[in-house]
Amino acid sequence: MAVPLDRSRVPFTSAVKNVAVRTHFHTVEGIEDPDEFETVLSNIENDAMAVIRKMEMGEFPVSEKDRWGLSFYIALQEMRGPDARRTVEHLQAQVLRLEVGAGGRNNVKRLIKEKYGFEATDEEAEHFWNEATKPEGLPIRFSNLAHINHMVRTAIEITPYIACRPWTLVRFNRRSLIASDGPIGRIHDPDGDPLQGAGFATAWFISFPLTRKLGLFMSDPMEILKHADPDVQEFRAAVLRGEIDVVRSGTTMMERLFNQHTAYHASEYLYLHPDDEKFVPGELHEPILVKVAMEGFFNTEFDGMPWFGRGSARE
Repeated sequence: MAVPLDRSRVPFTSAVKNVAVRTHFHTVEGIEDPDEFETVLSNIENDAMAVIRKMEMGEFPVSEKDRWGLSFYIALQEMRGPDARRTVEHLQAQVLRLEVGAGGRNNVKRLIKEKYGFEATDEEAEHFWNEATKPEGLPIRFSNLAHINHMVRTAIEITPYIACRPWTLVRFNRRSLIASDGPIGRIHDPDGDPLQGAGFATAWFISFPLTRKLGLFMSDPMEILKHADPDVQEFRAAVLRGEIDVVRSGTTMMERLFNQHTAYHASEYLYLHPDDEKFVPGELHEPILVKVAMEGFFNTEFDGMPWFGRGSARE
């Protein structure tokens, strides 16, 4: 069952293979096999599913190789969706807006020449200024290849923050887990600084639903280091060997924690078995198409004057 966060749409059932399908989302034109990356993704997914099946059958902790493989798969889930692409496009549009606005109206032609390599007419420069300095900025679109490159690079950077945390495998019997198009929950320390974000490096816990009955909590290794004085390198090696990993029986509180964060980080949809509708959290947010908002001086209204004197747009 797919549950849209858009309240004007009703939940619907669909075959699993048809859920969250975007036609040609990873197609790269101009190469021998335009769908080559889909094949790569399929292989990564198959390897991850094999690890999850081992965990279902009682193999836990997993090998270090499987730990890294599953961690990379989880990291990809953060970057592979349309919301991730829209967010990067939004950020680029806002940075360009700031660059154009701060450079001033008279420097637009120079900026266009530097960034795009052509001499703009007065009319083109004026149109560019008007469009680029709108609150939403220019409608920048990431190519499929650019998105793939960004996705893979970022997933590689994120992976150690997943693999190098102690893992807790939670097995549920009577209760079930839901999924979403943003299934990685980053849980903030309730006793920590409320202004500190909960990113992959700083989150108190990271949650990820593996199946309806199996969930993975990845805890903050610093919480363990607070109460001990181990050799950091040996501690990291022990974590990767799974020596600190544990298995827990799922409770109502754990189910709610998983499902609330799975729903909280969703962009447009929740996904669940039709029998598990009762486990959907009661309070759901509206769709979030862009997950990072630019604030502060990015919201400045520009008057056409350069911020830094009469130099070039770069200055």
